[in-house]
Amino acid sequence: MSEDAGGLPIGRVAELTGMSVHALRFFEREGLFLREIPRTGGGQRIYEQADVDWLVLCRRLRDSDMPIATIKRFAELVRSGPGNEPDRLALLREHERAVRARIDALIASLDVIHGKVVTYEQHLRGGTAVGLWSPTPSR
Repeated sequence: MSEDAGGLPIGRVAELTGMSVHALRFFEREGLFLREIPRTGGGQRIYEQADVDWLVLCRRLRDSDMPIATIKRFAELVRSGPGNEPDRLALLREHERAVRARIDALIASLDVIHGKVVTYEQHLRGGTAVGLWSPTPSR
């Protein structure tokens, strides 16, 4: 099957999305696509660009730790058509809040780590690094 024939084979979709063929099959089994993925007479899946675009979004949602169950709920809302946009927005807003909270926590951690980097750099430059956080207490 070629892309010129109007569809994308699973291997090409895996390349375009950075997802494994196994992950694509999992998404299909779990009902995470917006449509049923058609197959050729030989049983090969035929994807469209809209499927790829959806998968790219799903990958970003997973990369930002959205649970599969929440992605599934979002897909169900989108599949059911117009009229539930406020529910979709609420779902996305909640995830956005969670991601921002994680970013804030990471920034706080980064600030602490950077402080330690600066301390070590100063001690190394000043020749006073020996014994810095030694595993045995000094007496």
